[in-house]
Amino acid sequence: MAGPVLEMRSIVKTFPGVKALSDVTLTVRQGEVHAICGENGAGKSTLMKVLSGVHPHGTYEGEILFEGQPCEFKDINASEKRGIVIIHQELALVPFLSIAENMFLGNEHATRGMIDWRETLRHATRQLRRVGLSENPNTRIADIGVGKQQLVEIAKALAKDVKLLILDEPTASLNDEDSGKLLDLILELKEQGITSIIISHKLNEIRRVADSVTILRDGRTIETLDVHADETSEDRIISGMVGRDLEHRFPERTPHQAEKGAAPALEIRNWTVHHPIDRERKVVDDVSLHVRRGEIVGVAGLMGAGRTELAMSVFGRTYGRYAGGTVLKDGKEIRTKSVAEAVGHGIAYATEDRKHYGLNLIDTINRNISLAALGKVSKRGVVDEHGERQVAEEYRTSMNIKAPTVFEPAGKLSGGNQQKVVLSKWIFAGPEVLILDEPTRGIDVGAKYEIYTVIDKLAAEGKAVVFISSELPELLGMCDRIYTMSAGRLTGEVTRAEATQESLMRLMTKDKNGTEEVTR
Repeated sequence: MAGPVLEMRSIVKTFPGVKALSDVTLTVRQGEVHAICGENGAGKSTLMKVLSGVHPHGTYEGEILFEGQPCEFKDINASEKRGIVIIHQELALVPFLSIAENMFLGNEHATRGMIDWRETLRHATRQLRRVGLSENPNTRIADIGVGKQQLVEIAKALAKDVKLLILDEPTASLNDEDSGKLLDLILELKEQGITSIIISHKLNEIRRVADSVTILRDGRTIETLDVHADETSEDRIISGMVGRDLEHRFPERTPHQAEKGAAPALEIRNWTVHHPIDRERKVVDDVSLHVRRGEIVGVAGLMGAGRTELAMSVFGRTYGRYAGGTVLKDGKEIRTKSVAEAVGHGIAYATEDRKHYGLNLIDTINRNISLAALGKVSKRGVVDEHGERQVAEEYRTSMNIKAPTVFEPAGKLSGGNQQKVVLSKWIFAGPEVLILDEPTRGIDVGAKYEIYTVIDKLAAEGKAVVFISSELPELLGMCDRIYTMSAGRLTGEVTRAEATQESLMRLMTKDKNGTEEVTR
């Protein structure tokens, strides 16, 4: 067995009012893939920021040894010079610069202050080939997909002679195909002698690539498991993460029985939307669906199927160019040409991109929660700050939002707690129909269960819920009915009793003519 390349001993990191890390110990062996698991807020990302110099030496207690030598990194440049490179969940790429420019930004091939573009392109091409990309290095980052952007980040790290590669939720925004390619690359890099640390909530991925798993809970090291020697079932890892067994991943749910003769709470008929730039391309093509009060209806589809485009275009036409179709509420046609109109009709949309569109990250929890319904905490156009704070405190308690006060900026919360704030905002608005787009993306299993419970409770109260998700087990566990989409069109509708992962996948891979596509 190879010796340790990294040792972190008794790491303690404190923020005002919060001890994020408490006596954390981590040992990573040379050449292994080491996974770090834990609930949102367990301290995973904070620990990696300590290691990489984002939190510099002197701002934490404890000791770091890399390749047997003590390390006191003052910033991220110092850690990168030693060969430690971190790739954050939010990719640090400049969209309007080329791939090559991004790869060597701050690490330019230059002589006497002049960039050697020929050498830059040569090195960029070599590293791109190494990660399996054939793109021209002069291509703009904005012109390639998220999966390829993730590979560019890894190529950028390889260009810095990386010895220890840290990946924070590397597949959170990727589809299954791109996730598989990325995991294969991590294993290829392992064969080349590169050690990796991967932070992920996707336990099946961890079991596929990891040699060791360290579990953190509440800022403490719980245990480190050897995947090849110990019993590392998902249940074992989950138990360590949450401190209890989750016998059921989803709340027990009785399928909704529709009232005879009752009109759907929301019905969409023949909805068609064109791409915002390519006016000939239909991103939503003649889609019709409905959801009744007390019902959770899923929408499944692969990346690019049109699920988010459908949701955003219905909610105030916030995406694409409307080409036709009607929206009905309780059997009566309504206008949803703006977000204000949609909200006024009791429709809420929780976006899949909570950081950009769901929250104001620099504002406080209480302001974010009241944002969609300021009229409820205002008198004559003036916000009642006491009332606003009371509302936020109620949701902080009922939604179990982990924060010292409601005046904590939303940007400082973990992903799971940010999602709870997004849900609190829309629940406070009092909608009758909630469209939830990837409501548990990037969230650990413990926080997922809490959010599932909230969604189930909303349905039990008579709300109509549209649940968009890329995770088929989630749809199967939560929904009464599931629609499938492919290439902008509906390809099927199945009940809870009929649905299986296999049947959904067959429907999700049908082309617009109804025949099954050949996946590549």
